[in-house]
Amino acid sequence: MSYGINRERALELVHSHLTNQNMINHSLASEAVLRAMAERLGEDCEKWGLAGLLHDLDSESQPDLATHTTETVAVLKDEGVDTEVIEAIRLHNLDAWPGEVRNTVFQHALAAGETITGLVVATALVYPDKKLGSVKPKSVKKRIKEKAFARGANRDIIRECEQAGIPLAEFCELSLIAMQAISEDLGL
Repeated sequence: MSYGINRERALELVHSHLTNQNMINHSLASEAVLRAMAERLGEDCEKWGLAGLLHDLDSESQPDLATHTTETVAVLKDEGVDTEVIEAIRLHNLDAWPGEVRNTVFQHALAAGETITGLVVATALVYPDKKLGSVKPKSVKKRIKEKAFARGANRDIIRECEQAGIPLAEFCELSLIAMQAISEDLGL
């Protein structure tokens, strides 16, 4: 099925809009998590993966949450990307769209999936070897309860996995496994 863009073009956009390797890695991790969520929920892995990969194109040019996603939306509309993908991306940052809410499984999944990646990476970085392979799912779930740990990872947004239909403990494991599968690409 076509979504107005393929993965190759999506990767070109990521590399042309993002220079920070951590942001590129975040995009790749988000893609992996969204694909795993889609597979678990019987949804379209390609579509969800593209949303994960493309969701933060303007994170460097629009770092203020009040405007973050506005440029991404414009770029993706110009590319002819599927409107459902654009809407999920747009609404992963509600700060830029006051009064709006996420109301589809896809929208909740993208918000939760892209947010947990930071928590998983932070968990790996406290291990002596700093490798995803050393992290256990229970460690990720434990870190969710520690508000001072990885403060940027909004726990309420991570818990939107449940609105997408995946219990929190299972979501932690699914996300970790998805990221471990691409750990070499992530340098972790």
